Amino acid sequence: MAKKNTSSGQVRIISGQWRSRKLPIHDLEGLRPTTDRVRETLFNWIASDIRGARVLDCFAGSGALSLETLSRYAEFATMIELQKNAANQLKKNLATLQCQNAEVINGDSLQVLAKGTQNGFDIVFIDPPFRKELATKAIELLMAQQWLNNNALIYVETESEITTLSVPASWVPLKEKQAGQVIYRLYQYQTTITSAQ
Repeated sequence: MAKKNTSSGQVRIISGQWRSRKLPIHDLEGLRPTTDRVRETLFNWIASDIRGARVLDCFAGSGALSLETLSRYAEFATMIELQKNAANQLKKNLATLQCQNAEVINGDSLQVLAKGTQNGFDIVFIDPPFRKELATKAIELLMAQQWLNNNALIYVETESEITTLSVPASWVPLKEKQAGQVIYRLYQYQTTITSAQ
């Protein structure tokens, strides 16, 4: 195998139509792209559910997760990113890939989620900056504003000290792993599960 030297200024697409493409990312404070190893595990988990899916990336950052789904023929991806430089880079990378079925929203994720949506999503990524309690708030808004289609898959990546994550009863835990300072979990939203009101 060739050198495994991955620059912090690039993100590599693992598989699909843009397999092995490397795209530039901004070195911004708090920008922490999901590692190749974790992404490979995640996409092994969800590979059969990506084609034709509507994808929501709540804290897009480098766009690594959304771009990977688009490479594997997701129908559409919405990426929300607070930092303007990172959002602009995402737009440039989509243009480089000649990708028309994605949008980048430059704004505060919680404010965007609070507004709700016309169309639900099938795959949702929650990979926020650490130690700001953003994951829990995002989870609450996704449910309150009905962002999830039935059977949606939700991926949550948090710092490892969050050993238990409070999620709705309708989120069925599917997978959980730890890699270094990160815990990542996969849930499925099932509307048939009723929780006490």
